[in-house]
Formats: sequence, C-alpha cells, structure tokens
Amino acid sequence: MLLRLVLLLSVLGSSWIGWVNSHQESGEWSCESDEEISIEAEFKPGFITLDGHADDWKDIDGLDSSLLPALDPDDDKQYTGGKMTVKALHDGNDVFFLLQVDGNYAYTKGDNKKCPSVALMFPIGDEATYHNMGGCKEGTGTCNRKTCKGHEVDIMHFSIGNAIPGRLYGGNPLDNGDGNGGDRFGHLVDLYSWNPHCRYLDGIGPSGNDSSGQNNWKGAWWHSSFNVHSGFVEEDSPYTSDSQKGTYFFEFSRPLRTMDRLQQDAQFTIGGSSKMAVAFWYPVDGNSWHGSGHYSVNCDWIPLDISPGSSVLKTSKTGSSGDVASAFALLFSVVSICLSVFVGYRAATKSRNEPYETVGNL
Repeated sequence: MLLRLVLLLSVLGSSWIGWVNSHQESGEWSCESDEEISIEAEFKPGFITLDGHADDWKDIDGLDSSLLPALDPDDDKQYTGGKMTVKALHDGNDVFFLLQVDGNYAYTKGDNKKCPSVALMFPIGDEATYHNMGGCKEGTGTCNRKTCKGHEVDIMHFSIGNAIPGRLYGGNPLDNGDGNGGDRFGHLVDLYSWNPHCRYLDGIGPSGNDSSGQNNWKGAWWHSSFNVHSGFVEEDSPYTSDSQKGTYFFEFSRPLRTMDRLQQDAQFTIGGSSKMAVAFWYPVDGNSWHGSGHYSVNCDWIPLDISPGSSVLKTSKTGSSGDVASAFALLFSVVSICLSVFVGYRAATKSRNEPYETVGNL
C-alpha cells in the first residue's frame, strides 16, 4: 500500500506543482465580482447519463460566462475560445454538473498540461475564501487542521491527458481501497485545501493519513468534433485530428452528502444554498498551461442553490387523483341507488300481478 501511495503522489505531483505555480501573484489582488450571477441545481431525477455527452442537458438552464484569468481578471485577457456554460441539477441523491466551453481540439496523450483541464471548488469551512483557495495564511510547514480550521475548501480536479473520451473516471475501488481521493487511471481527483500551498488528496494530510478518505466524484469528457459515438479505447488516441473547431464537455457527479468525517468534503442540502467556483486550463497555442492559462468564470464564489422538488406539482398530482377517485365513488353511489330502486320496483310490481289465493286453496 505504501508503494502504491508513493507512486500515486509522484504521478500527481507535477500537476499539483503546476497548479501551485499558477497561483503565484504578481501584484495586489483586485476583483470586481458579478454579484448578479448564480447557479441553480433543479430537481430532475432520471435526466442525466454520465457519459460526457450534453444531449440530455439541452433543456436545463445554465450560467454563461466569459473566462478571465483567475489571478488577473481583466476583460482584455479573457479566454478567446469562447464563453463557458455551467449547468447543475440533482436527483435527490447525487448532484450533477456540466461544463461546456468552446475550444479547438488539443490533446497530447500522457501530458496533462497540453490538454484542457477543469476544476470545481466549494467552501467547507465558514472562513473559506475563493481567493487563495481557502485563504489560510499559514505556510506549508505550519498549515494543518488546527491552524487553518475554518478555511477548508473542497476541490475536484480533472486533467484529461490519460482519460479516454466518454469513459468514467474518478472514484474507483483501488484508490478508495487505499483510503485517498486519488485516481490512478484518469486523474479525476478529490482534494481539499487551506491555501494553494496546502492542498492534499482526501485522506492525506500533514498530520498523517486517514484510511477513511474517499474519492466521491465521477466524471467524463467529450469534444464535439468526435465522429464516433459507440465508444473509444486507448489505442484510438488522439481520437480526432488536432486543432479541430468544436466544444469541450465535462460532466461530473457526486453524492449530495458524503461519508466524510475529516472536514474534507462540502455537504449539500436539498433546499439549501452553497457556493462554488469553476476553473479552466487550456494549452494556448499548443504551449503547456500554467499561470495565465488558468481561467475562471468569476473572481469570487458563485451562489449554488440546491432546489427542492416542486410542491405545487405534487399537490396538483395528488389533487387530480383525488378528484378522479371522488368522481368514481359518486358514480358508483348513483348506480347503486338506481339499482336499488329498480329492484324494489320490480319486486313490488311482481307482487301486485300475482293472483291472491286463500289458505284453503293451498
């Protein structure tokens, strides 16, 4: 198990380092957040098949937003490929997310930084800030559950360099069996952090590891330029020719509530509100993404509402079935009365028509 963990950390290390480097700020932080935007996760059971395809999302409303550099949210430096659309819904057990962004096809097998990458982030602690991924001011050597209490954020990060389009990645029996949030197959990992320099896989931390850590996420990706829908295998890489125009789709799900007991997962409540952030990396001009390649849909948290099922709809359905039952009962009562009257009438008529006989004639 120790050897597997070391190998896992070595594989993930380069992506982690790149992410930390992308948060090295050159000046004072400034943000003009759009306070009008929000995302609603409607109650839509049985709507989504988690396969990277967006067909089943076509009737779901979403948030359309420009992608600005995360550390320098200037309109002049926005992602030129197009806007990102973020959609969400839930089925009462799991919450689902779709990220849709235009971009010429770029894929280099085995090199995550030369492929698009996405991340979702949610606050856990009451003091967790969007800026600096939780905002704890402790350094690498001093950050821990006590010194950074209240600054925890939950992160899902998907790098697709080893992920086959349309296939599911994320939580799997091997990594979950090791008690951490890793994904040795497709790098769809479940993390938590207190700041960019103190970020760990679920179940792993500076104070020691905990075997209860799990990767609760699952997800898949797709690009609209693919002309095969029956399914890819690894030998089909790179799956289509480079630089084709189209749209990337990233689809994810996880339980509304997880079995986390380490304050490493955000927990969602039906009818409640949370917050989220979305990040996007793209290998501009074929160059490995870093620094300015890290874009975001907003420079602060975006409200996320987990809507309950429609009580109006339920009442209407209940009322309709009740009306039908009442009408049937009334009809049955009327028929019963009519039958009773008819039977009584027939009996009376018969008794009048029969001749009267004396006792002596019997």
